[in-house]
Amino acid sequence: MQSSAPGIDRFYSVIPAGGIGSRLWPLSRADAPKFLHDLTGSGQSLLRDTWDRLAPISGEQRIMVVTGRAHRAAVEERIPELADHNVVLEADPRDSSVAIGLAAAILERREPGVIMGSFAADHVIRDTRAFERAVVEAVAAADAGYIATIGIAPTEPAVGFGYIRCGAPLDLPGAPSARLVEHFVEKPDIATARGYLADGGYFWNAGMFISRASLLLERLGATEPELLDNLLELAAAWDTSRRGATVDRVWPRLKKIAIDYSVAEPSAAEGKLAVIPAHFGWDDVGDFASLAKLHSGGRSSDLAILGENARVLSDASSGVVVSQTGRLISLIGVSDIVVVDTPDALLVTTSENAQRVKAVVDALKLSGRNDVL
Repeated sequence: MQSSAPGIDRFYSVIPAGGIGSRLWPLSRADAPKFLHDLTGSGQSLLRDTWDRLAPISGEQRIMVVTGRAHRAAVEERIPELADHNVVLEADPRDSSVAIGLAAAILERREPGVIMGSFAADHVIRDTRAFERAVVEAVAAADAGYIATIGIAPTEPAVGFGYIRCGAPLDLPGAPSARLVEHFVEKPDIATARGYLADGGYFWNAGMFISRASLLLERLGATEPELLDNLLELAAAWDTSRRGATVDRVWPRLKKIAIDYSVAEPSAAEGKLAVIPAHFGWDDVGDFASLAKLHSGGRSSDLAILGENARVLSDASSGVVVSQTGRLISLIGVSDIVVVDTPDALLVTTSENAQRVKAVVDALKLSGRNDVL
């Protein structure tokens, strides 16, 4: 893979595989999170799809997966090529600063000067060649001393994604399209999103970060010095017999904070963050509305049906049906319907209300119904 590109010989891929994808409940559960499912019809999990995208860039021996202890067996089943020393198990979820920061600290101890890229385990990317080109540019930007991210050119005024405001071109060797990041913006309302689309200077924030591991740790330490100290202590013990005892002692005091807040946004404010504008199909499949759109090609009149043994009769209906039971599901004259049928839970909603599924999960947690979570 383009070995002449600046920094690519020092590149290591990191896949944080955490989070249950609560807006995809009851399909996605604590013991079967979103990244372990086939949501694209490819015949393999989103995690495996992510691995297959990254292997040609960094090589199979230079991919690290950060996941929960409970998911180790499932991860290794789906990726038998994953080297044992590249499995980093979290005692419990502590958000992306811990997952990515710990990976950076471990890799920097093993290989000083390493450039790492973090890529979510549960995203869908259609044009892998365009993705590879964007990553290579991002690595070059990281080699030049920036923290880099990949911004996705928006195709619609989406309200489910955060946005990145691009600034001036950076003129970096090996990264001709790199631009400075002016600032990040949270998920907008529809009117604001339309304005971003019309402006042309805003890109979707896909949460991909590429950096020298040492620089990422430096930036993390500038905003969260105590968290950095804890991560460095963990990394120092990781490849030794002291790992277990150190994790037991240190993990409970790790702060939960997203890397957007601890590293990306502060770095952008100081002119240290570069963005590579990218033009490839991308979706984080954040809810059932986006899943329906993914399978219908954007045609609102279509009904998407997922499940090996799904039995669906439909008359003048649209939306998405996900079936894990083989039970017959009949739909008559309903538009933008969402039906998710699992052995112990049934969800019925509409695409318009798909984002509200998380509230159901929160209510189940409060009521103590962990048996269906």
